[in-house]
Amino acid sequence: MAGLLEILARPWTMHILWALSTNGPARFGVLRRQIAGISSRVLTERLRLLEQKGFLYRDYEPTIPPSVTYGITKRMKDIQKVLGELDQLAQKWQNEDAPALQSMSGDRSEAEPISSR
Repeated sequence: MAGLLEILARPWTMHILWALSTNGPARFGVLRRQIAGISSRVLTERLRLLEQKGFLYRDYEPTIPPSVTYGITKRMKDIQKVLGELDQLAQKWQNEDAPALQSMSGDRSEAEPISSR
């Protein structure tokens, strides 16, 4: 588990995987536009890591200019279910929080405390 979390917990990694798993294969420029705020350098580093670890494939076509497309592999498809569940949870929480955020004037004191077990 530690090895998987070490890969997935890096900044932008889950966002890249989510973009490719929901939108399908994409070229570098398209990915960069889909992931607002990511730098080209970080996107390149993460794509290389994810390809090396078997989460993504890289399809290179030697055209002028070269065409490189990234997509998810079977390994990533195994994780897609988990990402889908995280998406459902995020949407649920966003819907629950929306009325509270509208009524609050920035005061977070009313937030529900986390209980320790």
